[in-house]
Amino acid sequence: MMFAAAMIAVVTTMGLALCRALLGPTVYDRILALNVFGTKTVLFIAVAGYLFGRPEFLDIALVYALINFIATIAVLKLMHYGELGWVDPSSQQDDL
Repeated sequence: MMFAAAMIAVVTTMGLALCRALLGPTVYDRILALNVFGTKTVLFIAVAGYLFGRPEFLDIALVYALINFIATIAVLKLMHYGELGWVDPSSQQDDL
């Protein structure tokens, strides 16, 4: 019963994170809210795995956590640099 309550609490915080992602005043607030949503999803998968007696759900949760981390870094890099790929330093113009 306690894990069912934990699952309900995690789903509630996921909903609040989605509200912040939709209503956030800045792009960085939205990125942070989506990162929190991804972290809560990892917790949800782990608790669901325990409730259903499926320990392999922990492996799925770990893979999802890594994907969430890489996606957050990629989005932040895109917001900062405006692109994700390698930029050849010789092709950039100097602003002197």
